[in-house]
Amino acid sequence: MGKMTVYHGGYEAIRKPKIIKGRNTKDFGTGFYCTIIKEQAQRWAMRYDTPVVSVYDVRMDTSLKILDFKDMSEDWLDFMIACRGGEPHDYDIVIGAMANDQIYNFIADYVDGIITREQFWALAKFKYPTHQINFCTKQALDCLVFRFGEEVADDWKRR
Repeated sequence: MGKMTVYHGGYEAIRKPKIIKGRNTKDFGTGFYCTIIKEQAQRWAMRYDTPVVSVYDVRMDTSLKILDFKDMSEDWLDFMIACRGGEPHDYDIVIGAMANDQIYNFIADYVDGIITREQFWALAKFKYPTHQINFCTKQALDCLVFRFGEEVADDWKRR
C-alpha cells in the first residue's frame, strides 16, 4: 500500500484526529474513519449543518497490523458483525467496504435469523461503491498528515 489521499466528512476540519469511543458500535470498531472516495466523505459531512471534508495524506507504517478486506466476503461479514456487537480486535488499521443503512438492516436481519446467509448475499448489492479505512490506534493516526479542510460546495449540497 503506497501513498494515498483519504477524506473524512464532519462538521469542521480535523487537524489532529483522535479516537473517541462513542456509544454506537461501528463497522470496524472504535477509531477514526476515512475513505478514499471524496464523494462518500461529502455524503458523511452532509449530516451536519456546516459540512466539511478534511483531506489527509497517508504515510503507511509497515510495522502496523493491517486488515484489508479486498471485497465483501464471508470474513468481512463475520468481522463486521463482531465489531458491531462490541467485540474488540487488535488491528491498527482496518480497510474495506462500508455497510450503509440498507446493508446494515440486512446484517441485522441475518443476525436475528430473519434471513439466511445466502439471502443476505443476494440482497447485499451496493448502489454505489463504498470504502472505509478505520485508523484504530494512536500509531495508526500518526500515519495521517492533514492537508486541508474544505466546506462542501453549495452545488453538491443540492444533489
